[in-house]
Amino acid sequence: MISTNQFRNGAAIRVDGKRFTILYFQHVKPGKGGAFVRTRLRNIDTGAQIEKTFRAGEKLESVRTESRPMTYLYKDGDLLHFMDSDTYDQVAVPAEAVGDAAGYIVEGGTVSVLSADGEVVSVEPPPHVDLEVTQTDPGLKGDTATGGSKPATLETGVVVQVPLFVNTGERVRVDTRSNEYLTRV
Repeated sequence: MISTNQFRNGAAIRVDGKRFTILYFQHVKPGKGGAFVRTRLRNIDTGAQIEKTFRAGEKLESVRTESRPMTYLYKDGDLLHFMDSDTYDQVAVPAEAVGDAAGYIVEGGTVSVLSADGEVVSVEPPPHVDLEVTQTDPGLKGDTATGGSKPATLETGVVVQVPLFVNTGERVRVDTRSNEYLTRV
């Protein structure tokens, strides 16, 4: 059990049978009436955000979460297989738990796997990844007056906007949080 006085950003709690992480909290003591805690919560399973108010000192059930670095091995149908680098335990994660992050995961790459109550709930790729451009239109010489960009398909199937000078076969660094081209590698 966790009291509202012990709230911390990133802590995981169970509210109405659902698992949430605390994104923001604020203790409020009005001049009249009892103190309360205003929070912004993210549902661990769906990613939806809600705002909820609790009475000061209210007890809630805590959820045990663990984030571990793991190495991506391979994809088998709708399952992605990861291996813990320390214990060599393998974990199969459904593709829906990985979500859009699957476009930034390459074989042998390291990711952060978040587990809640022993169940994998999300996979986070590193902030930047280096991927090979598999298809893009050739840039025309002198067509840089506007500093333009063009779409490029990367080895994992992700499409990002790259500068006109980037060609097929080159490796580029991509920011996984914003899906933006950073530089050539």
